[in-house]
Amino acid sequence: MNYIELKQKSEELRLRLVKLIYSGRTGHTGGDLSVLNLLTVLYHHTLNVDPKQPKKPDRDRFVLSKGHCAEALYCVLCDKGFFPEKELEEYGKYHAHLGGHPDVTIPGVEINSGALGHGLSVGVGMALSAKLSKAKYKSYVVMGDGEQAEGSVYEAAMAANKYHLDNLVAFIDRNGLQISGSTEDVMPLESIRERWTAFGWEVKEMNGNDIDDIVATIDSIDFTNGKPHLVISKTTKGYGVSFMENVAKWHHGVPDEEQYQKACQEIEKRLKIED
Repeated sequence: MNYIELKQKSEELRLRLVKLIYSGRTGHTGGDLSVLNLLTVLYHHTLNVDPKQPKKPDRDRFVLSKGHCAEALYCVLCDKGFFPEKELEEYGKYHAHLGGHPDVTIPGVEINSGALGHGLSVGVGMALSAKLSKAKYKSYVVMGDGEQAEGSVYEAAMAANKYHLDNLVAFIDRNGLQISGSTEDVMPLESIRERWTAFGWEVKEMNGNDIDDIVATIDSIDFTNGKPHLVISKTTKGYGVSFMENVAKWHHGVPDEEQYQKACQEIEKRLKIED
């Protein structure tokens, strides 16, 4: 997809995401919205994956370490063709296949995730396996910024440097808010760039709200430099819905009827403009 198509797709998925959370009456709305543009680019521009062959050996591996934002991933996987729309419509209902966190029974999902701090370690293992077997696939991991308070993240960071895993890309969804407030109030994280550079990683920063910058940043990664790659994706919690943006309560808020209609109207207006 080109830039225009990716922007259109991201808005279509944003509308689908809001509808999913509203109809399912559950979800981590703020973080879903902040990570959605990145997931859109990964699945429609970057990743070597095939919904017809979800377990093909040479596929790129993707881990959503911030697994509580499963709704955004479900919308993207469904749109890509990994499972039918009917499964998405059943989200939040009794005996639904899709749960509050991703699991490996869902086509396109590599690991059960959501226990924060574990995803990067699994991504390191996947990347190391590729190195040892001389496979060409790459591994991508998306973490939350609140997740950076987990010590296991830094054990994985050291291992990735030791084994020169330049086939590993980790993203931090840097929206600045977690369930209990500002990340800098709960557990200060800055300077993220200096910390990860000291761990031996190549560090890039991008505007994770901007499709063009996401594409350009990912396309600029040098997979031959002997270093694992960290991308600090600077985003807005609740991005794309004005009354949700930068509001901590939307970490796991679900819109009521009035809020739902207002959110849909905002997104639909942008879709009409882009049409």
